[in-house]
Amino acid sequence: MNSDTQSLAEAAEHLLKDRLENAQDVCVTSSFQAEDVVLLHLVRAILPRVPVIFLDTGYHFPETLAYRDRMTAAWNLHLINLFPEQTVAEQETQFGILHQTAPDRCCGLRKVGPLFRALADFRLWVTGLRRQQSKSRANLQIEEPFTLPDGTSLTKLNPLADWSTRDVWHYAEYHDIPLLPLYDRGYTSIGCAPCTSLPLDPDDPRSGRWSGRKLECGIHLQPS
Repeated sequence: MNSDTQSLAEAAEHLLKDRLENAQDVCVTSSFQAEDVVLLHLVRAILPRVPVIFLDTGYHFPETLAYRDRMTAAWNLHLINLFPEQTVAEQETQFGILHQTAPDRCCGLRKVGPLFRALADFRLWVTGLRRQQSKSRANLQIEEPFTLPDGTSLTKLNPLADWSTRDVWHYAEYHDIPLLPLYDRGYTSIGCAPCTSLPLDPDDPRSGRWSGRKLECGIHLQPS
């Protein structure tokens, strides 16, 4: 691990120790992409059984679900799988193929709503967000307030905000952390299978999401 990545890792470790050692009602959200697994490696050193929230939308790649289960078993994670109120079949019967016709509504039903309801039970939310991931995240703060639609206030902690993709991969390699096999097929940002393609722009890792129609599913946008 090079010196820059080492410095970032030490800063993240210090921040997490300071904020987590005596904290209550803490959770981590994880899509099991590279930065989220690196974050879990760091957090587990302090809170081995921290609740890890995964949004099981019903549209994930089989490889994502297999990798989630593999890492959950290997690291003895306290995994919480969140499910939408409707199955994929029920939603498609009632509304059609929303991820094609109304992706914001699909994300709202299958991701945003379930997560925001679950987050009401916590006061500190830890994420693997990074500024370099997208122009929509360029102003990301390491620590920021977040208010849920029901008025619940919590703190959102983004310890990897300053990290580059290279830092994430260097850290994972140094610590022998296996990563989601879909990266080997050229994917750079991985979500639901119908809304994820190879990057359209090699300089934009999230350009393969939603066919370039949007940048965020909504879970990291402050509700209005």
